[in-house]
Amino acid sequence: MANYHRLMVHPSTIDQLPTPALVVERSVFDRNLALMVEARPGDTLRPHVKAFKSTALAREMAAIGHQRFCTATIAEIEGMVAAGVGHDLLLANETLDYRRLGVLVEQGADITVAVDSDAVLAAVVAGGVRRVLIDVEVGLPRCGCDPADAGRLADAARAAGLEVRGVMGYEGHLMMVPDRDRRRDKVEAAMELLLDAHRDVGGDIVSGGGTGTYAVNEWVNEIQAGSYCLMDTQYATLEVPFEIALSVLADVVSVSAKGWAVTNAGLKSFGMDHGNPTWPDGELRFCSDEHSTLSTDVTPLRVGDRVRLLPAHVDPTIAKHERLWVVDGDHVIDQWPIDLRYW
Repeated sequence: MANYHRLMVHPSTIDQLPTPALVVERSVFDRNLALMVEARPGDTLRPHVKAFKSTALAREMAAIGHQRFCTATIAEIEGMVAAGVGHDLLLANETLDYRRLGVLVEQGADITVAVDSDAVLAAVVAGGVRRVLIDVEVGLPRCGCDPADAGRLADAARAAGLEVRGVMGYEGHLMMVPDRDRRRDKVEAAMELLLDAHRDVGGDIVSGGGTGTYAVNEWVNEIQAGSYCLMDTQYATLEVPFEIALSVLADVVSVSAKGWAVTNAGLKSFGMDHGNPTWPDGELRFCSDEHSTLSTDVTPLRVGDRVRLLPAHVDPTIAKHERLWVVDGDHVIDQWPIDLRYW
């Protein structure tokens, strides 16, 4: 695959792309960015690069005013710093070794990390990072300290010489609540926990949210959304205004007279934790390692046809590919390396 990419540096149409290929419809992507800029301008959005893992894509966001970013991995921060994209980078995740980030801080990078325990705090101090947010658990059984312990942890951080910038709390368990009003009510209850903690912690930042709650979370002052720019079929079930810009281009490699066709994009091309991908022109029956089987009852297919399949979960799908091919219909107009993979 790498050799092919070196040979085919500038494909002009999707027919010239090696498959499976991850493609982004540029016009839809641009509309999604414009909608979010209108809703959450400037520093009221901190785009989460874990969703797309590409400094080239992040540069598109920075160009229209979203200059702060959050990440899930140290490698994502390292890549953003190396590319000179944005400023004020947040590692919105706990780890136990911050030495790589400490080196970047010594070189002048503006990095903040999330802290939810004394053990993580000690690792931050040892690693040389100087700015933290107190990560508060607001209902999602994942990272975050008890809200009642947030003030004490903030005091311990300040006593260790760190700057405490505020709090963050991720209401990820509420992203897919179908009814908007019910989702808002549940988010309000979760954010009351975060605001209680913030009163004890202090600082200017109250961070949280995501694509599913960006429009109903009125209590944070920055939203950590990322999937909105590309979207997937799970988020598309909500009433959010964003459209699906991302698809996997696949070749039909086999056709059966019994009513199915097989493509060359399977489990290794999609994040499957939210279910099967979708074929807009018919039924996708199932996926196996290297293949997806499509029903030809409605849409006949031939060997050599190309189809676009829609992922159910954008983040892990992105992580399985080397680049995003930016397209305008059937024309390839750019390519964005997925250069923030791994840890």
